[in-house]
Parts: sequence; structure tokens; C-alpha cells
Amino acid sequence: MSGERGVDRDGATVAPFHEAVNMTAGELEKWLETDESKSVGQWDGDGESVGHASGRRIVALLRTKKTDLTEDDVAHMRKVVGYVHRHIEQRPQGDISDSRWRCSLMNWGHDPAP
Repeated sequence: MSGERGVDRDGATVAPFHEAVNMTAGELEKWLETDESKSVGQWDGDGESVGHASGRRIVALLRTKKTDLTEDDVAHMRKVVGYVHRHIEQRPQGDISDSRWRCSLMNWGHDPAP
């Protein structure tokens, strides 16, 4: 049942999510409004990149009480953790401050150079 509330009460997904997402809801929301944020990522055809859409959902998740999380929410949290971990491993050489790699990760709530 995808709408069931109170899933993952032991934190098996919630804790890794909060470790991977090192931006606050406010920081991420502000970032998502920038041209840099809107210019990176894989496009799915609806005018917004997958990562940008994920970022908007992450903002909502960061503002959701743990007891109110649904199975769908927890599934997205797992997706975020997987994305962040995979892409950290692909860190490019040199200065990353203005890199597309960093911008993409930031859309997913992780700033590798805070």
C-alpha cells in the first residue's frame, strides 16, 4: 500500500537520506530557483530535469515529519541516497565549484563543496 504512513520508523532509510542530503530545505529551495540548477540533468520531456524535480520533492521530504512519511516517500529517499553515493564516486578532477557535476548533485540536495 503506497500511501501507508509511518514506514521506516527504525531509520534504515531516513538516516542515510539525511546523511546524503547535506543542504537544508531552504538552501535547496533557493538553489532550485537558479539558472545553474535548471540547466543541468537528464531531461524526461516535461520541461524539467529529473534531478530538478527530485530536488523539489526533497524539499518537501525535508519538511515532512518522519511519522508522516509514506512508502513512496521512503522509496524516493532510497533513490536519492543511491544517486548521491553513485555520483560522489564520479567526482571530476580539478576545481568542482562551477562544475555541472556539482550542480547536478546539488539538485539532489547534496553539495559536495559546502
